This record gives sequence, C-alpha cells and structure tokens, in this order.
Amino acid sequence: MNPAETTALVVVPTYDEAENIRAIADAILTASPGVHLLVVDDGSPDGTGDIVRSLAAADDRVHLLQRAGKLGLGTAYVAGFRWGLERGYPLLVEMDADGSHPADRLPVLIDAVTASDDVLLAIGSRWVPGGSVVDWPLRRQALSRGANTYARLVLGIHVRDITAGYRVYRSDAIARMDLGSIDSKGYCFQVDMTLRVDALGGRIVEVPIRFRDRVHGVSKMSRSIVVEAMLRVTQWGLQRRLGRPTRP
Repeated sequence: MNPAETTALVVVPTYDEAENIRAIADAILTASPGVHLLVVDDGSPDGTGDIVRSLAAADDRVHLLQRAGKLGLGTAYVAGFRWGLERGYPLLVEMDADGSHPADRLPVLIDAVTASDDVLLAIGSRWVPGGSVVDWPLRRQALSRGANTYARLVLGIHVRDITAGYRVYRSDAIARMDLGSIDSKGYCFQVDMTLRVDALGGRIVEVPIRFRDRVHGVSKMSRSIVVEAMLRVTQWGLQRRLGRPTRP
C-alpha cells in the first residue's frame, strides 16, 4: 500500500515507550487498517526503536524515523509532518504512544475532517459534551480545565481542549504553514498549531473522546513544560489583541 492509497499517516513520538509501543501500534492498525504509522523515536535507551524496527519488518504500514536524542515533542511532530508531506499522505495525525488516546475514535476523527472540505483540523477533546477522563485526580482535571479555559479566553478562540494532543489535520493545511518557525517544544505546541490552523481560515471541530491516563511508563509532563505553555499563551494572546495575527 503506497501513501496515496492510505487514509492517513499517524505520527507517534516516543521516548522510552517500549512497554507501550506494540499495543498502541496494534490498536491503531486494527481500528483503522487503511492508515500508516510513523514512530518518531528520540533515541530511546529502553529499545523502543528496535521494537518498531521489528514491527516494520513484519508490516509495511509501520515506519520508523530514528532521531539521535531527546529533542522534544514539538520537533518530533514537525519531523513527522515533513516526512508525511514528502510522501504525499492526505491526512496527518497526532497521537500519543502511551495508550491515553483511544484508537477506536480514530475513524471518527478522520471522518470529521473528510466530511467537509472546510474542516482543516479535528481534535479529540476531553472537555466537550461526551468527552471524559479516566484515572485522573481532581487536581489534575482542574489544572487541565483551567489551562484550557485560560487559553480560550486569552486567545479568543472557541476550542475547548486546545491543549489536546489527539488530532487529525488536512495535509494541505500543514503544507501551507511555515514549519521552520515552530519552536514550541512542549505541550504548547498544540496551542501553536491550533492558532496556525485558525489563521488559515478553516474550521476546527472537536470530537469527544474518553481519555485514559497511561498505565505503563512515566509521564513526560514537567514544570518547565507548563511554564513554557503559560508564557507563550500569554504572549500570543497579547499579540492577537494588538492585531498581530499568528502566522501560518
């Protein structure tokens, strides 16, 4: 199956996800047999890359982009997007490796983009009616809801889960962006990308998902990632109020 015949390329960044990568690869390819999977591995010392190589040898829908070291979530997605654009995939998908994003919702997200030509992005959302989270303490739920509310108010954009990392983009929207200007390395990458899609003038839709916390491995969330997101959201909000639109 070549890229032109597939529905989408699912980009999954990894760092030390050896316990999860087989299960998530199987879940993605079972839920959506027509997609391809690209794992962007940042030199995981636990052998994640070796596992993906074995999967790729057995299934031509699986691909590996091996990087030399831990370079961050945002740069991993940008590298994956470039890889997909070069090969002509019609849709590009963001998805985590830890199983928190339900693979069975991938066909629904893909349909949400392909159903209308003006939809450039579909987001798997925790905070719209029908969405939910599992195994999160109330404090973490409050932090996520608060961060999303703050971003929505400061940026003036009607997306309820702007920090969500489960997404399907039209490739032609990504192709119109200046990917070289993206330097958000943490989870504010999702906010950055949402603003860039908004600047293109297309519609953004949210699809409810049931988000489940990881079972294996360690969360990559850190204080520096949270601080980066808050500072950048505030900066972008001020720029928008001063009439300086986010560049695609």
